[in-house]
Amino acid sequence: MSQILGVKFNDYGQVYYFASGPFVVREGQHVIVKTDQGMGLGKVILIRQAPLENEEEDGEGFKTIYRLANEKDMESVAENEALAKDAYTFSRKCIITHKLGMKLVDVEVFFDRSKMVFYFTAPGRIDFRELIKDLVREYRTRIELRQIGVRHETQMLGAIGNCGQMCCCRRFMRKFVPVTIKMAKEQNLFLNPTKISGICGRLLCCLSFEQKGYEEFHRMCPRMGKKYATSIGSVKVLRSNFFKKTLSLLTEDYEEREVSIDEWNEIVNKPPSAEAVGETTVKSLRGRRGGRPDRTEEPQRDARNGGSPVEERDSKKPRKRGGRPERPQGGGSSSRDERNGQAGQERSDKPDKLNQVDQSRAASKDESDSVADESKSKRVHKPDQTGRVRTDASVDSSSEDSSKKSRRPRRRRRRPPKK
Repeated sequence: MSQILGVKFNDYGQVYYFASGPFVVREGQHVIVKTDQGMGLGKVILIRQAPLENEEEDGEGFKTIYRLANEKDMESVAENEALAKDAYTFSRKCIITHKLGMKLVDVEVFFDRSKMVFYFTAPGRIDFRELIKDLVREYRTRIELRQIGVRHETQMLGAIGNCGQMCCCRRFMRKFVPVTIKMAKEQNLFLNPTKISGICGRLLCCLSFEQKGYEEFHRMCPRMGKKYATSIGSVKVLRSNFFKKTLSLLTEDYEEREVSIDEWNEIVNKPPSAEAVGETTVKSLRGRRGGRPDRTEEPQRDARNGGSPVEERDSKKPRKRGGRPERPQGGGSSSRDERNGQAGQERSDKPDKLNQVDQSRAASKDESDSVADESKSKRVHKPDQTGRVRTDASVDSSSEDSSKKSRRPRRRRRRPPKK
């Protein structure tokens, strides 16, 4: 029975499937296969039974391997690896000579040496026509310069990631999945570039590994920050925990409570229970924040009388000015009379002081009136050209008008034209 062989041509490359045909192949052996770009030598990494006729993918079969590899084939592979190192060194010198803004990453030599591929990275397009001429002149074969991205560069070279292990793209990843910043937000990660970026400078590929699980969890969770009516009262959803599969709720009593997803589905959108209603009513009577009891429940107590209740005062009882009630008459009448006598003397002294202030104001007013009369009498009456007599004020105003009329307007100095 034919077998399906999973073959890899390099450590970081994809897995291609071929049929074993008449050959008996074991895992770990090397085989020669025909590809679109010529003959190639690969390593068998997995073996599985051939699918049935109705299980063939798109109705297409798998290509059969050409033959099993022998010792000469392995020697030629070692020679190709040495040639690739030599080509890498030579191409680096040519890049420096031509002053090209590109970084050479790796060189691949085909099994039959029909083609050599040079992988490089560059920020933009590079004119490498002169470089190709030098490489063709040196190696006398087909030359291909292939520009790759920073992720493929890390996959080819390999590096240690933030977790302390070899990068996922080098170990087992064969195709790159697009990673967005939205994935980091949904996973509640700190948006620190140094924490969520890999060696290549792009977002970590491992963010996409658990994205499906997070999407299913958020689909079951309610919206964060929204209030819901539940059987334990009105609650607000604060946050969710993916690993515990729980929700943190804020109750009406400002207490934080953690419930599982199953418990949340049981209590949400249900009328509050009798216990919850009783607790809320009791706490509302005591005060929303549980600080002070209601004054209507207990009578007021006087601390001076040893905590005994204060008797209600008659609202019709006469009161003094300022809203204070009259004090009961009793002992201490002599001291009260002395205080009343002193208050009477202070009241009698106040009118005398007010009279003195009024007299001083009246005297100052009389003096100002006399000064104004003298100034009016001293005004000189001067005859006008028309024979009318005018006071000093009118003379001054006329002189000011004449001086204003005599002034000539100031001419604006013109600037010489620019040459």
